[in-house]
This record gives sequence, structure tokens and C-alpha cells, in this order.
Amino acid sequence: MVAKTYDYLIIGAGLFGATIAERAHRAGKSVLVIDKRNHIAGNVYTENQHGINVHKYGAHIFHTDYEDVWQYVNQFATFNHYINSPIAIHDGVVYNMPFNMNTFSKIWHDVITPADAMRHIEAERQAITHTPRNLEEQAISLVGRTIYEILIKDYTEKQWGRPCAELPASIINRLPVRLTYDNNYFNDKYQGIPIGGYTKMVEKMLSNIEVQLNTDFFHDKVKYQSLAKHLVYTGPLDEYFNYQLGELEWRSLRFETETLEESNHQGCAVVNYTDHTTNYTRVIEHKHFEYSTQPNTIITYEYPAAYQKGAEKYYTINDDKNNQLADSYRKLARQESNVIFGGRLAEYKYYDMDDVIKKALDTVID
Repeated sequence: MVAKTYDYLIIGAGLFGATIAERAHRAGKSVLVIDKRNHIAGNVYTENQHGINVHKYGAHIFHTDYEDVWQYVNQFATFNHYINSPIAIHDGVVYNMPFNMNTFSKIWHDVITPADAMRHIEAERQAITHTPRNLEEQAISLVGRTIYEILIKDYTEKQWGRPCAELPASIINRLPVRLTYDNNYFNDKYQGIPIGGYTKMVEKMLSNIEVQLNTDFFHDKVKYQSLAKHLVYTGPLDEYFNYQLGELEWRSLRFETETLEESNHQGCAVVNYTDHTTNYTRVIEHKHFEYSTQPNTIITYEYPAAYQKGAEKYYTINDDKNNQLADSYRKLARQESNVIFGGRLAEYKYYDMDDVIKKALDTVID
């Protein structure tokens, strides 16, 4: 019998894999990290272009209420004081996000006080008198038809490629209504962007750890499984089991990035386009994440897309069919001895960054 070469083989160099790798290495374990991409950091990968750190897989703003997570990431990066205050544009009109008093006073010109706003919202919510049967009814029951039609309907239908009336109500269990003139999108205690980008942060997490890029676990699964006592798997859940129960469904994204010969294109990092006439859902101006002062700027258009083989998997489709299939795969995963399944792909679950790290910090290292 061949002796195991490593204590831990970690498939995937994103936040979950990097956190487990760092903790295991610090505990004196031997670790090998492999990733099929040509870079570390997974979807939080940032690439420096013309002095601007570009978020290659969409905007990532770190925010958390977990004290242990905040203390942990600050070992590897200094975070700036970036506050996420996006705007939405619908048919050429600008609205503040999240839904707050600035938004409501723009929509209803007689709104000045919170009571004014709630009068409009409560009146429109009454249109749904039964348990919401789909996303459209759920949204109206939470914020009324006016806000739904301006800021939710078209954006959501672009994002999911289906009418809101055909989407499950569970997609939006809540919609925050903030009765203050405050444009801070997140309520978390800590928020910011790592100075120098996420890639530098993950590089520090993986320092002194063996990493092999352009390495696909599934090209020789038997060989890689034989290398270590413990496996940490962060790839797609169904792929690990060779899709034996069927394929889980995803939504994807497509990005178009441009360098512009201007210092400031849109005035903020993230602009959501919430109308049907605009094909993309967001425009990201990367320099605003780190208050960069270059004479040029880089913007990225974000287009929702149906998942096709070879594309990146971004959003789980949480309808009954996929949830049941995911549960079946999770049962198989629990039977895999010495394998830890973690992260968005391996758990078929949408995660914020801090939740991914929290899950990894709470995972037992043997």
C-alpha cells in the first residue's frame, strides 16, 4: 500500500480552499492545493490592469458581522473603508440602492418622512391577500407594485432568464426597506476592500503552501485521491459523483471589459440597470473600489447568461427539482469518508464571502 504523500489535498484555491489550506498548514499539516484555473483566489480573483485592480468575475465587496472572520482576513490584508452605495438606473432615471428614503422620495414626490413612505408601501402591499405563489407576488407583498416594477421586475427577469411570475417566491424571502436617508447597502459591522486586491490577500494565505495551477482533479481522480489522507473538495457537487443522478442547473454570467480614456466614467463602483431595454444588469467601474486616481478607468458590463458547458457556474437555481437533486447528492457526499465538501459549488448554495470563510474556520482540522 502506497503511503499518503500529504495530509490534505485541496481541490480549488478559492476562499474556502485557501482558508482550510492556511489553517492546516499552520497546524503543521502537509498540504497540496490544486486548481484547474491558471490563477488562485477563485471568483474573487483580481488582476492589476493599468494600476487598477479589476474584479475579473464580478464585483466582490467584503462585509461581515463575524468577529472571528474579520480578525482572520485582517491577518492577510489591510482593508480600506469602502462603503457599498450602488445606484440603479431605470429608463434613464437614477435611484439609490438599497431601498431607502432617498429612493422613496424620488419615486413618490410627496414622501418626506418615513411615515409618508410607509403609507405608499402599505397601500400597495394590500394587493396580495393570499400566500405568494411566485416571485412577483412575493415582491409586491413586501414592497408594493411601484418599487417592484421599477427596481425588481426587469432586473430579476434578466438575471434569471424567466418571467418573475414563473420564479419561486423563495428567491426573495425578504427585501430590505430602510426608512433612513442612508445609502449604505450593507448593515454589517465591518466592510471594505483589501488594499491591493483579493489576489494579494489569497497569495498571503497560501504562502509557503504548495500550489499547482492548470491542474484538473478529474483528469486523474484516482491518482489525486491517493495522494492525501484528507480531501477538501470545492468543485461542483454533481461533477464529483460523475453526474450519476443528473446535472444540477446553474445560471452564468458574461463580462465585457473596456479601458476608457477618462478618469471617472459613472461616479461609483456599481450601477444596476433595472430596465428591460438595457441588456446588461450591471456596470462596474473598478477604480472606485480602491479610490484609485489613474487618468484612465476600466469598466465591466455584466450580462446574465444561460449556463453552457465550459462556462462558469455562478447562481444556483433553487427550484424544487434542483433542490431535491442537490439533497440527493448531499446524501452521497456524507458517505464519502475523509472528504470535506465546502463552498458555493460543492454545496450547491449561494454564499457571501464571509460565510464561506466562516464555514472553513468552523471546519475541524484533524
